[in-house]
Amino acid sequence: MEYRKLGESDLELSVITFGAWAAGGWMWGGTERAESIDAIREAYHQGVTSIDTAPVYGQGLSEEIVGEAIKGLQRDKVQILTKFGLQWENNSGEFYFKSKNNQGKDINIYKYAGREAVLKECETSLRLLGTDYIDLYQIHWNDPTTPIDETMEAVELLIQQGKVRYAGVCNYTADQMQEAERTVAIVSNQVHYSMVNRKIEEVVVPYCIANKKSILAYSPMERGLLTGKIKPGHIFSEGDHRSANRSFSPENIVQVNTFLDKIKHLAKDKGVSLGQLVLKWTIEKPGITIALAGARNAEQAVQNAKAADIHLSADEMNYINMHLEDLILV
Repeated sequence: MEYRKLGESDLELSVITFGAWAAGGWMWGGTERAESIDAIREAYHQGVTSIDTAPVYGQGLSEEIVGEAIKGLQRDKVQILTKFGLQWENNSGEFYFKSKNNQGKDINIYKYAGREAVLKECETSLRLLGTDYIDLYQIHWNDPTTPIDETMEAVELLIQQGKVRYAGVCNYTADQMQEAERTVAIVSNQVHYSMVNRKIEEVVVPYCIANKKSILAYSPMERGLLTGKIKPGHIFSEGDHRSANRSFSPENIVQVNTFLDKIKHLAKDKGVSLGQLVLKWTIEKPGITIALAGARNAEQAVQNAKAADIHLSADEMNYINMHLEDLILV
């Protein structure tokens, strides 16, 4: 496993970081708690020492599962990344979207990162995670109803109190990162990035490279679309958000699989899966520090971890990039 520092900090993460969204079940059609715990522990034994979660993932369940999974592990050998700024218990902030919790109850998700809310969220996360500090604390989405400096002042206070080691952001524009930086030192931006979603290459990646900020790429396998396992006519389980995601339209599934057919010989020659090849491509892209990969069981966790060991030559990267030019989702 390879480890990379975030920004100019001394915080090192495994280049494949465990993404624990699906572990919370919410929007993924439920979860198997025991299998999720096994997946996190097996990932750790494979060198994936970094785990990314959030309160909204299962409304606390993902953080609780992560906390249970890391019990007994040496705390300073594990890097816990969590988030704040999405809440579902009241209507503070800006309405984001309607959803259902794991029990099927209707809930509304709001973006809210007022000072007191941030401090309270941190205490809840620490309790659920079973730890006394968070390695990287990230705002999940910008809250337009709260000044960025107010939000970041709360994070700076948490750093001073020793409850948070470093501050990060998620889904921030370059301008928002610059504004946040006036209040607290930002080490990273976690953003959506994959072979079929490369918009951040226009502004965010150049900004982060120039300002020595790290990028944590989430959904690098486009929530399973780039694994080659999603075929036309695929039926998602009830509650799986992908069924309504336009990336998974019949036309896009066909296009993506046509592209994957062009590169699958590379995976075959290396004795790896398409998903592993996609993960390796992601962490080899300029400006991308970490790729987040979820796993529903121990076997998937091992496969994700082994992606870090693949070698991709410059010619092979160019070959993949060449065929990507023809892939445009509708």
